[in-house]
Amino acid sequence: MSKFVKVLDRVLRGTSDADLAFGDLCYLLKHLEFEERIRGSHHIFVHDGMEEIINVQPRNSKAKPYQVKQVRELLLKYKLGGAH
Repeated sequence: MSKFVKVLDRVLRGTSDADLAFGDLCYLLKHLEFEERIRGSHHIFVHDGMEEIINVQPRNSKAKPYQVKQVRELLLKYKLGGAH
């Protein structure tokens, strides 16, 4: 199983939002063809065809749980990530 599939599965399952590495969340979004801009600690992701933007910041080396949930909701809303 590729890293992308593993990270996507963890995000979509929603069982370990507090334990997801920030780098893995950014990797997932980049792999899904989001464009990234960085302003200080804010990583801002935009995607063609999406009205919403995704703004994430690290907490130490982990992603913030509520931001992982927001990413999951957008992935499901726009059916991003393939067959999942």
